[in-house]
Amino acid sequence: MDFNVGLLELLLLVSALVAMLVRRLHMPYSVGLVIAGISFSFLVSPRIPETPLNKDFIYNVLLPPLIFEAAFHTRWGEVRRDFAVIQTLAIFGVLLSAGVTAIGMHFLLHWEWISGLLFGTLIAATDPVSVLATFREAGVAGRFRHLMEAESLFNDGTAAAAFRVVLAFVAGTHVGLIDVLRISGIVLLGSVFCGLLIGNIVLSLVHRTDDHLVEITFAMIAAYGSFLLAENLHLSGVLATLIAGLVMGRRNAASPMTRKGREAVETVLEYTVFAANSFIFLFIGIQQARREYDAVWVSIGIAVLVVMLGRAVAVYPCCMLFSRSSLRIDVRHQHVLFWGGLRGALALALAMGLPPGVPRREEIVTVCFAVVAFSIFVQGTTMTALLRRLRIV
Repeated sequence: MDFNVGLLELLLLVSALVAMLVRRLHMPYSVGLVIAGISFSFLVSPRIPETPLNKDFIYNVLLPPLIFEAAFHTRWGEVRRDFAVIQTLAIFGVLLSAGVTAIGMHFLLHWEWISGLLFGTLIAATDPVSVLATFREAGVAGRFRHLMEAESLFNDGTAAAAFRVVLAFVAGTHVGLIDVLRISGIVLLGSVFCGLLIGNIVLSLVHRTDDHLVEITFAMIAAYGSFLLAENLHLSGVLATLIAGLVMGRRNAASPMTRKGREAVETVLEYTVFAANSFIFLFIGIQQARREYDAVWVSIGIAVLVVMLGRAVAVYPCCMLFSRSSLRIDVRHQHVLFWGGLRGALALALAMGLPPGVPRREEIVTVCFAVVAFSIFVQGTTMTALLRRLRIV
């Protein structure tokens, strides 16, 4: 497919106009973009056979800066204080959520186990872009906001790694516990090593310059270099980029980045994330208009229910483990963690990247788009009301 630069520029113009409009209407940005994408598909798409927003563009071009920016801005002091809670939610919570979803899809819809497991792992990652934007507008700050950001960031890494492990067995015949542990260990440790390697190499180069433009260049190399290295080694690019972002973003006396360089990197990343999210949510809207849902309404309804149940199992029991400690999470905040577990870019990219031989591939992709749309339109638009009802704002 030809790379249509003109169409990308048109989509950027649409996203800028939508950003101006939703601010006046007090509407979540992601919702406005999805609506714009649906409208764009009906008005323009008949004259354009295909948009450049395919799986490779989303996964290899848009996803790395999203992960890197979130990790770069993560304050390690906040993460370290709640590290046990974050890792419990991001590891055990994701695995519980994926397991509940897979079981539900298998027994309620009679999906093959491999299809249920693939769907469960790819949909387990949360992407609360619009929720955190709502937090900023409502003035929510402090420990809970940092906790939600960090949990979302780390569960992306866990879900992507788990998806890699399940995908490794798609063509397999017999899978034992030792095989699962071996491949899981290789994916996790290998991805972390790639992130540490690229992050520290880039930091050593940053130490040798005080040019903020060069520092920006090195930051983008760290974001994409760690991702591509891990992917080429059949590891998790998401986890590698996450680690590279944490390495590059550390704020202490030993950090080699200049103040001007850090400010410049943050500004470039902020715009990159704005553009990436704009493309992704417009793409969701365009695809919603193109997909046929008539034959899968039952699957969609059941999928939404089991995904929500999976999120509940991921949040409430895990938080209960810390109910008698200094790390306890208020019940009101647990409700927001549950309802704010929106799905987004990572789930779509993983779903669209499923190999052709996977059973029910097209149904998985269609149901994934529907679940993402539900989370944006229903959960995203009601978050402000929930915050007010729980008296968090």
